[in-house]
Amino acid sequence: MNTKTDCPCGSGKDFDTCCGPLINGTIKAPTPEALMRSRYTAFAKLEMPYLEQTLHPGTRHDYDEAGATRWAKESEWLELDIVNVSDDPENANRSSVEFKAQYRMNGAIQVHHELAEFRKSNGTWYFFDGKMVSAGQFKRETPKVGRNDPCPCGSGKKYKKCCG
Repeated sequence: MNTKTDCPCGSGKDFDTCCGPLINGTIKAPTPEALMRSRYTAFAKLEMPYLEQTLHPGTRHDYDEAGATRWAKESEWLELDIVNVSDDPENANRSSVEFKAQYRMNGAIQVHHELAEFRKSNGTWYFFDGKMVSAGQFKRETPKVGRNDPCPCGSGKKYKKCCG
């Protein structure tokens, strides 16, 4: 019988060779991305002590385990998308990971889009802080057409009398 399961982090690897050893404490996360993936997996598998252990010691005072547990239990974790990983060029012990965590809650699909900051202390990477990423301002790809401008379809009519 095959007991292997895909890791929730979306790496395509088996849980026991991907995030499992990080969560059970066998190994430390070698990179901020690996830590981010393991933290997502901890939410999916309700491994709440791991979430606290991987918080930077200076930020653990405001960890709400009950709230995190409630969110994790009420959610069906669907997908993790790592958007970007950026190392701080001035400090090798700082990095950021932009990610989107997709989950279903109360029947609706939600996306948690965050820019997470990680810091390395005494050889261990920790989650330090996160900021929600909001949708950017709409950027028009084509020039704006005024109501009295010629219609861009080429009809020769004013925009307001044609396609507007």
